Amino acid sequence: MSDTKQRIEDLVNKNRVFLFMKGTPDMPQCGFSMRAVSIVRALGVDFGTFDVLSDGEIRQGIKEFANWPTIPQLYVDGKFVGGSDILMEMWEGGELESLVAAEPS
Repeated sequence: MSDTKQRIEDLVNKNRVFLFMKGTPDMPQCGFSMRAVSIVRALGVDFGTFDVLSDGEIRQGIKEFANWPTIPQLYVDGKFVGGSDILMEMWEGGELESLVAAEPS
């Protein structure tokens, strides 16, 4: 898993805001990924993505990396934020906007 873990770390650190999802932002392959992309786009920040359907090792490895069983997964400043439901709660409460607006630590 070390090679996969390193690949995941590289992806997470590539962009300040990074989303592991099923599909692409323009063609999400599940409703949860579609919702996550919509929320992140509404924040108006640049973000990177990775389609876990394109790589089985990353798809499984990201679950272990974050100790989170589902996809999508959002990272901000290299830290795991949550999946689709958590993103929705944070968005509705204004917490997600504050998180991405804060200076990186």
